[in-house]
Amino acid sequence: MSADGGGNAPPGLADLASLADPAVIPNPYPLFARIREASPFAELDGALVVFGRYDDCSRILRDPRASSERERSRLVPEDLRDRPRSFLSLDPPDHTRLRGLVAKAFTPRVIARLAPRIEQITAELLPAAPGGQVELVGQLAYPLPVRIISELLGVPAADHARFAGWSARLAHSVQPSFGTVDLAELAAAEQASAEFGEYFTELIAARRSAPGDDLLTKLIRAEDEGQRLTTDELIATCVLLLVAGHETTVGLIANAVLALLRHPGQFAALAADPDLAARAVEETLRYDPPVQLTGRVARGGMSAGGMPLADGAVLLLLLAATGRDESAFAEPDAFDIRRGGREHLAFAAGPHFCLGAPLARLEATIALRAIAGRMVRPRLDEAALTYRPNFNLRGPERLVVHFDKILPAVG
Repeated sequence: MSADGGGNAPPGLADLASLADPAVIPNPYPLFARIREASPFAELDGALVVFGRYDDCSRILRDPRASSERERSRLVPEDLRDRPRSFLSLDPPDHTRLRGLVAKAFTPRVIARLAPRIEQITAELLPAAPGGQVELVGQLAYPLPVRIISELLGVPAADHARFAGWSARLAHSVQPSFGTVDLAELAAAEQASAEFGEYFTELIAARRSAPGDDLLTKLIRAEDEGQRLTTDELIATCVLLLVAGHETTVGLIANAVLALLRHPGQFAALAADPDLAARAVEETLRYDPPVQLTGRVARGGMSAGGMPLADGAVLLLLLAATGRDESAFAEPDAFDIRRGGREHLAFAAGPHFCLGAPLARLEATIALRAIAGRMVRPRLDEAALTYRPNFNLRGPERLVVHFDKILPAVG
């Protein structure tokens, strides 16, 4: 099939595999539209069912019978089903217990207190400068969230670069293979997981003997009806916070800047009214979300989209397709930062609604406000734009912007 998602044959596994095609990754939305219009449809003898419509995905995400324990699906070999998992891949009551212990550190009120620190780091990463160019992913979008999540967890500043490297390699473990496995990427992710585990085993031991004022210490101490996280649960939770708290925010900031620069009128509106930054973040989450898809496992005799679902079937939910569903959003292919609203599914929905959503929103809002308010006449270098190979946690790898000057930060 072609890179633009054309063709008359019904979509299937080959189309899903095409999402990983380097020619498709820069703009998967024509393909998503084709898949969405044909969904739901089953593959692999009903073991995989694909959904791209907003209403279907919204209902599944909120259905208590839709399991998040993906390792229990019919597509996962039994010898891989008992690996340590974060609460992202658990159902109640385990999910409820672990999420409850972690959630106290991610309430909107707690996150709001981080605003001055995020503004300070943003100003450091985007200093005043005369005319020139900047590669925004490497200079701002990538280091900002990794510094914030590292500081939250109590990772020493000297180890932030190692943290970022682990994050990049672990990110490949959260996307489906559709029958093709890159052994090198798999080995890199497993090596990163082992190194991360060793590092945090030592850091957890250090915090037990010498507590600090950080999230890791709070997680170690966390109690809910007398229950605590085990060391394996702590490590799995830290892996989740690293990948979810870093890689997705990198994509959110980069996708937002890219969309704004490709729509100069929208950038001008934001520059004239910095209070539109939060709306620009929400519109990016709908229009070009950093997490493109997620999965659930059917159980309890579920049905969705008018079709019965076999217990153990993987339900592939194309979140990025739902944001362009015209039955849910007017003129869905238009990027309009005044649209407002949070009805999108970029952070999922239901009991697994993204715990880090307040932090991601705050970091991206502050970054966009700084870029629009301080960067004079920015121009996108389309020829230098490249994308990361990860089609699920999708976003630019290099985003070069030319500018007349960057004004000093105020305050």
